[in-house]
Amino acid sequence: MLMTKRQPRTIGRRRRGTPSSWARGGGLSTLLFLLPMIVVFGAFSWYPIVRTVIMSLQHTNLVQPAKWVGLQNFRNVIHDPLFPIAVKNTAEFAGLALIIGYPIPLVAAVLMSEVRRLRGVYSALAYLPVVIPPVVAVLLWKTFYSGGPTGVFNTVLGWVHLGPYPWLQSQHTAMPSLVLESTWANAGGTVIIYLAALTGVNRELYEAAAVDGASLWHKIWHITLPQLRGVLLVTMILQIIGTAQVFLEPYLFTSGGPNNSTVTVLLLIFNYAFGNSLGGDYGSATALSLMLAAFLAVLSLVYLRATRAWSTS
Repeated sequence: MLMTKRQPRTIGRRRRGTPSSWARGGGLSTLLFLLPMIVVFGAFSWYPIVRTVIMSLQHTNLVQPAKWVGLQNFRNVIHDPLFPIAVKNTAEFAGLALIIGYPIPLVAAVLMSEVRRLRGVYSALAYLPVVIPPVVAVLLWKTFYSGGPTGVFNTVLGWVHLGPYPWLQSQHTAMPSLVLESTWANAGGTVIIYLAALTGVNRELYEAAAVDGASLWHKIWHITLPQLRGVLLVTMILQIIGTAQVFLEPYLFTSGGPNNSTVTVLLLIFNYAFGNSLGGDYGSATALSLMLAAFLAVLSLVYLRATRAWSTS
């Protein structure tokens, strides 16, 4: 039996590149094109994140020299009596927004998709509240929520002998009032997303269901919702993240009242940073900001992993 000399294996072995070959291959020009984006991201994204982490470990009001305190800011936030109240109020706002505000855009989009005429007009009217500046919308609704008998809502309810109601002055109605305005102001964008997604649903499925005698509810439940499954999951996590960062409504409507019933996490962060005219506690503010960001990141990761199989099935 003849023995052959073993040949070195060179097939499939990648040739190790050198800096000069990388530059000749276009790497240098690619780096030059990426350099402006890297600088912009570094200045406006990465540096603020790093600076926030550093500030969360310091006691500073941006006026006096910063003092390194380690994790003391996080301890101060956790032991603040307003912290559990703010977390509870934020969770309540997010829960009410999901119950009230999540199905409304879907129902409106489905109804508008069934309209044969003036669909563009209805879409524009649905999106109109999004065009109004948020501060203007809140101040407008604040006049609607006037607790006196001459308030807009109380006047309308007075026609059927109801009210007047202290919409923003009562601990029981203040939070639902904020959710109602927020739903009106933000539902238009979600309606447009659902309308765009509905155009991708095969119309033959509806025609086949109509031949079988299916009602509108059965069409929605067995055709529309399964086809929009992925979009519904994305809009849900986006709404949870958005409602967890609610600030404008409690700040302009009630300033956290009455009796701290509308103090949210972001409003508490604002009070830490700017509540004192002589300089706020930016260390505690950034510490609570990092806690909120970490919670939302973990929540998003768990949500996406839990719904991955269902969204692709």
